[in-house]
Amino acid sequence: MRQESGRSMIEMVGVLAIMGMLTATAFALVSLGINRQKQARVTDDVVSIVSGVRGLMVDYDDFSNIDNATIFDAMSVSNKNPYGGVYEVAVNPSNARQFIVNIKGLTKSDCEALKMKAWTDSVGYISSDHKESGATGDCVDGTENVVSITYGE
Repeated sequence: MRQESGRSMIEMVGVLAIMGMLTATAFALVSLGINRQKQARVTDDVVSIVSGVRGLMVDYDDFSNIDNATIFDAMSVSNKNPYGGVYEVAVNPSNARQFIVNIKGLTKSDCEALKMKAWTDSVGYISSDHKESGATGDCVDGTENVVSITYGE
């Protein structure tokens, strides 16, 4: 009787199942890394925007002269965010000594992540005694969401 060597079908299916699980895990980790990198970039961008607005408006008593085109041109910063939306800066309609940075074009999950982040220099974060994130926004499925962060006095 001759003995054959080689792989059985069951062994091949087992190997393919293990490879599939490893691939799925790697994909999830890469996706998580990309999302964290985008969030870090948004944080850096917002810090730059806030510093730029404060620097440009230092000679004024309030932020009522804010103009998005002038702000972004003067800072040499793009108003595009890594999520495919834009950043916008506007004066707070209820207090001209405050300005609002809007992060537009977010999915529900991205909106929720940025809304929960502690925006340490924002009005909401400081006034809540560091208990709230300082960001606001309605995060809804199927729409382009906006996160708003208020800065100033």
